[in-house]
Amino acid sequence: MSSVAENITRVLGELPTGVRLVAVSKFHPVEKLREAYAAGQRRFGESRVQELLAKEPQMPRDVEWHFIGHLQTNKVRQLIGKTSLIESVDSERLLDLIDKESERVGVVTRVLMQVHVAMEETKSGFLPDELLEYFRDRRFENLKATHICGVMGMASNTDDMQRVKRDFAAIADIYGKIREMTPDLRGFDTLSMGMSHDWRLAVAEGSNLVRIGTSIFGEREY
Repeated sequence: MSSVAENITRVLGELPTGVRLVAVSKFHPVEKLREAYAAGQRRFGESRVQELLAKEPQMPRDVEWHFIGHLQTNKVRQLIGKTSLIESVDSERLLDLIDKESERVGVVTRVLMQVHVAMEETKSGFLPDELLEYFRDRRFENLKATHICGVMGMASNTDDMQRVKRDFAAIADIYGKIREMTPDLRGFDTLSMGMSHDWRLAVAEGSNLVRIGTSIFGEREY
């Protein structure tokens, strides 16, 4: 079995120039994160607030923590100031709360807007039309302490790779439309799509940030 360090090196070697890697470390022990860190990885993805808060003090200060799970409104206050990027803003209510809490403690929180195109109702996110309307109405101008850096999305959980490809194309299309309608929106440059099993399709459709866990850390340890 290859080591975490070997896996990181292999994955980074396969990623095209300009595509950044989030090592999805949720459910894995800090020891494995340290192995990845020693191999040069600095960006880690967690999906539970308590787990991120527990790991954060045990890792070096230059780690960039990405929150990639569904963020409950009652956990926002705990998370603010601890992340490099919250990738999973799935409602305007959540965005406004992140903004309010960020302003309260005097930090700027970087976020991605999560768009929902997948078949599963269980996945969360803005519907495409909702998200486009948000930017068309320039409601982002009301934000005081939040920087929207781009869009995140997931493909349907299916073996039908044509469907997966179409989902990624749809997410990329929404990202492109937002960029066209808000050319003055600075730093809106991140398209986060793709995981261990489908990142190549995501990159082919324009993803520049991939979230890879299993291919690096192995199966999750619960």
